[in-house]
Amino acid sequence: MWCPIVYIMHIPQEPPDLTKVMAEDDNRSKMTEYFQREDVKEFVTKVNTKYLHWDEVRHRPVPTDTDHEVLWALIKLIRNYDMKIIKISDINNFTFRYKLTDHTLQKLHEFDSNLGGALKSGSVITSEDRDKYLVSSIMEEAIASSQLEGAATTREIAKKMLQTDREPKTKSERMILNNYITIKKILDLRGEELTPEMILDIHSTIANRTLSVKESEGRFRESNDVVVKERSSGKIVYIPPNYELIPKLIEDLCEFANKSPHDGFMHPVVKATVLHFLVGYIHPFVDGNGRTARAIFYWYMLNHGYWLFEFMSISRTIIKSPAQYARAYLYTEKDENDLTYFINYQIKTMGQALKDLKTYINRQVKKKSENRFYKLLKIEGVNNRQVYLLREFSESPEKMMTINEVKNIFNIVYQTARTDLLGLEELGFLEVKRSERRKLLFFRSENFEKLLDARIG
Repeated sequence: MWCPIVYIMHIPQEPPDLTKVMAEDDNRSKMTEYFQREDVKEFVTKVNTKYLHWDEVRHRPVPTDTDHEVLWALIKLIRNYDMKIIKISDINNFTFRYKLTDHTLQKLHEFDSNLGGALKSGSVITSEDRDKYLVSSIMEEAIASSQLEGAATTREIAKKMLQTDREPKTKSERMILNNYITIKKILDLRGEELTPEMILDIHSTIANRTLSVKESEGRFRESNDVVVKERSSGKIVYIPPNYELIPKLIEDLCEFANKSPHDGFMHPVVKATVLHFLVGYIHPFVDGNGRTARAIFYWYMLNHGYWLFEFMSISRTIIKSPAQYARAYLYTEKDENDLTYFINYQIKTMGQALKDLKTYINRQVKKKSENRFYKLLKIEGVNNRQVYLLREFSESPEKMMTINEVKNIFNIVYQTARTDLLGLEELGFLEVKRSERRKLLFFRSENFEKLLDARIG
């Protein structure tokens, strides 16, 4: 029997059966009373804003003279009011629900503003750095995604293997190389529809030479000997659908993925997240389900215009909190297929990955700028004040400066400021013209960047 291990500290408690709770007359009376209380309204609002699971709510202090289970019934009643329903398949237990909290809507707006076309024409990632950043991010995702599923090697060793094209020495290294190849392959699958054949091909690449039975590579499991266990206790926490249902479920999943907007709009980031969840939920393979799920999530994001996602490693963020990742799955499974838990976790993870990417890029840009500034100091015949001016003109191409401005910046006499600017003009870096008030205006010459590159290399 193949038993994937999930990283959770404890198994979440299943929520109360609301039908049984509300079947009691006393509980219905309590519900009516709770509706009128401001302290209960405040408590319920806080719980639903954070979208806590019953396993968290049951440990929280509640308003005086209230009952946890009746409060939970009230919480669920309010949640269910505007739930969106997703029917993935006619097969039992494949109808899901979700709602978008205010925080999620805010983050989706942020993703739309930062991960798509709005930044493509900007300078977030320059063309000269694009390939370097891309290769690095693919490596990071390949390593982290494999480590999530048990690959036992360090990031440094794995990255060195990928950088030097060294042949993998262990199964863990092979998993990482396979994932690296898969992600690069997905970059070429943009524009294609999701099909069972594509999913099998992705798995075949991911699982290449890592399974005990080679015939399982790129093939749906053919038994029910696959369960998911909790790490410390070994207790079974999830039993996937019967293997005989997998072909139909995968067909239905692909149909859901390929639906066009006129079939009912779902935000692309939310839909990508649902696909991620569903592959893990169906668990169609004997091994590699998590890596396949994250690969399909990656494909869908790129397929829908979130180009900056190429440079983000979601798995590197997930691996910092694997127990939360597992709980996000279990919370959904144990609460009426409520996908909100998993969506909220994925949104949080993406937000952190985007923040990490921005920090990395800003650090690299700053480092590059500082290195260039240091080289400017070595230009023969240029003093420190002129180096500062060159940097200012380099970073602000439209900038114009007067002698008085330079005089005030450095607190020097007019003649010294004039000499500095005219010296840069003589070297060809600047041009000068007179304003209507007959002031001298200094600005970048047409050959500014070319001269700068020639001088500093």
